[in-house]
Amino acid sequence: MSEDRTKERVASKAWWPKWEQKLSEYIKTCETCQKENRKHGKKYGLIQHIEEPKNPWETINMDQVTGIVPGGKKDFNASLVIVDRYRKSVKFLPCHKQDTAMDTALLFWNNIISTCGVPKMIISDRDPKFTSEFWTNLYEMLGRKLEFSKAYHLQTDGIAERMTQTVEDILRRFCAYGMEYRDHEGYTHYWVTLLPAVQLAYNTGQHSITGKSASLVEKGWKPLLPVDHLKKNLLTIHPTAKNLHDMCKKAGKQLPNASLGKKNTKNRGGTNNTWSLTLKQGSKCQCLYLTSTILSNKIR
Repeated sequence: MSEDRTKERVASKAWWPKWEQKLSEYIKTCETCQKENRKHGKKYGLIQHIEEPKNPWETINMDQVTGIVPGGKKDFNASLVIVDRYRKSVKFLPCHKQDTAMDTALLFWNNIISTCGVPKMIISDRDPKFTSEFWTNLYEMLGRKLEFSKAYHLQTDGIAERMTQTVEDILRRFCAYGMEYRDHEGYTHYWVTLLPAVQLAYNTGQHSITGKSASLVEKGWKPLLPVDHLKKNLLTIHPTAKNLHDMCKKAGKQLPNASLGKKNTKNRGGTNNTWSLTLKQGSKCQCLYLTSTILSNKIR
């Protein structure tokens, strides 16, 4: 992901001295980022104007990320990337590089059309999957328009192609090395089972165009991330941190009551009394104002 997106995510979860400077230095020296980041130079051809969608899933960008180490029970070696131009959200669908047009159409039907409806326009490259007679006839029957662009050239897809390239970079970093691990029950997790985590991370990050996350634009709220649950667990593990959290929360609720008007009202009905340590005033002492030289454990 971009440096700005990374900083936005870190800023909402943590802080340390000079964190922005140190984070920038870390990103610039990240070996994986330097290897996998694309070089965005000038491309041949001019960008064609595409009418911006007025509703979610009206116009989408579709591409396939290949060159991934086979993983999962079905040995997936590619991922279909679908980008909603309206909300800037993405969906990652594991697939095979050798999938036919029918396979891709069924994958799209089961995961997109069944939940989001039929888009008015699909922007894709000149791949046999999308130019096949079945794929074209399918959209003609649906009364939809399928636009094609030359592969690897910013022609009809413009911003969407750049967005897809960014998503491809993320997927390749995550999947290229056949990422897998075994949990405590001995189950092996491949990049296929971990792919939803990448989708969640992208869709909950702030987008440079909208200034908001795709999840916030879609749902009106930002989904909780694993780190949010981790912070709650830390409060349970450390009583001191929990007490500080409770005190800050309680203090926040009491701030409105500390206005000047209410303070003056309370002062008119109060008296400035002082109490002797030898005089018993009751079993509770939370209302006594003691000097710093008096120890509270001497009060009986």
